[in-house]
Amino acid sequence: MAALNPRSAAGLSGARRLVVKIGSALLVEGGQLREGWLATLTQDVAGLRARGMDVVLVSSGSIALGRGVLGIDDPDPALERSQAAAAVGQIRLAGAYQAALAPHGITAAQVLVTLEDTEDRRRYLNTRATLETLLGLGAVPIVNENDTVATDEIRYGDNDRLGAQVAVTVGADVLVLLSDVDGLYTANPQTDPGARHLAEVARVTSEVEAMAGGAASRLSRGGMVTKLMAAKTATAAGCAMAITLGSRMHPLRALEEGARATWFTAQGDPQAARKRWIAGMKERGRLRIDAGAVVALRAGRSLLPAGVVAVTGRFGRGDPVGIEGPDGTRLGLGLVRYTAEEAAAIAGRRSGDIASVLGYPGRAALIHRDDMVL
Repeated sequence: MAALNPRSAAGLSGARRLVVKIGSALLVEGGQLREGWLATLTQDVAGLRARGMDVVLVSSGSIALGRGVLGIDDPDPALERSQAAAAVGQIRLAGAYQAALAPHGITAAQVLVTLEDTEDRRRYLNTRATLETLLGLGAVPIVNENDTVATDEIRYGDNDRLGAQVAVTVGADVLVLLSDVDGLYTANPQTDPGARHLAEVARVTSEVEAMAGGAASRLSRGGMVTKLMAAKTATAAGCAMAITLGSRMHPLRALEEGARATWFTAQGDPQAARKRWIAGMKERGRLRIDAGAVVALRAGRSLLPAGVVAVTGRFGRGDPVGIEGPDGTRLGLGLVRYTAEEAAAIAGRRSGDIASVLGYPGRAALIHRDDMVL
């Protein structure tokens, strides 16, 4: 797929898969959920899904909601108090999204992750598989940092960067950061009357990074610095990104209709970027496949255990392994979903036999086509 035009209407309307990051200050006011605003957001989501677009929401708010319930008024509470607030707020956050999406016939799914889950290959593949399955079943995943255990994320507020990592994980075309600012300025517009709004950024350079300031509000843990970090991650993976004011009603509809925002240009397309990432890895082992599997892979299918005739090397789940044909010719590289021992045990077997062979259910494919470079 060609790179999207990184402008408002074209950038959003042309997307196949969208990730939206929602900041705490948008969802929570005075310790209470902004139910009216959330209702308009989910109306926007329902409209996009009706047009065939996949939508993933990366939502802050659990700590802010929990603080309101527990009466924690400290401007900078101790870590354990923030974690306690998250434990209370996560339940309310998930329930709020469930209630707001239900009138549209949409199932909400809560997915709790940390940045480590997207940086470790094994956990990355598990997260990716879960999100892909949820989207395939028509659900809207609500991704939230697992703030009860993710201590670094609580201290540094990386939900912007988490949004970018989720966008990379699901191969999104567009990432939208709904924020309390309407984009990037050449300087802080609150202190510099000469600050200019930037409608488009082709690449995040050192000059662009120098324009960033600190966190904008007490509830919002991140600032423009983390948003630019998110932009670098997303655009390098072929995902266009927008920063726009999220406090207005129907924020996604407003963006699509041309509301002020800063759009960051995608560098290529998501699938090509992912393939380049995989191609640069060093293989940990090899799978030799039969002639039938060769034909299947060249037709764009996944590698099933039935097509594997030999397994060599020592590798774990998520490791890169080489793929070779019956004569030993190297065909490509892929991220394997089983350990070397598991792969050897199910080699040549049908996917339906995996549970009986291993003693537990597993993935149908040994290497999914999206995790493979030929």
